[in-house]
Amino acid sequence: QLQLVESGGGLVQPGGSLRLSCAASGFTLGDYAIGWFRQAPGKEREGISAISRTDRRSYYADSVKGRFAISRDNAKNTVYLQMNRLKPEDTAVYYCAATSGDFYTTPPDDWKFWGQGTQVTVSS
Repeated sequence: QLQLVESGGGLVQPGGSLRLSCAASGFTLGDYAIGWFRQAPGKEREGISAISRTDRRSYYADSVKGRFAISRDNAKNTVYLQMNRLKPEDTAVYYCAATSGDFYTTPPDDWKFWGQGTQVTVSS
């Protein structure tokens, strides 16, 4: 079965850290650019970070720049999102997705694989 599975979400206090993982099964993650998206209740989906297939390019939304870091381990077929200095406004369901195209120009609805999401809640 071809799928992406996110893990690592949970409840954390403001200022804390979490590391999300996005594991691929049934296909080679290294053949795809990977992005992280999030959606909070009542808000639109937001693309927050992405990494190219070769790991030479990455993207961060202004809302997470300087706090989040994306990385990939193609040998483990996994991409990570290290989230530091978390804020209550980071609370959302976080999704990873894969595209064989360019992560800057491929519309999110055209990305080939999506995970089911993992909940991140930042609250005291």
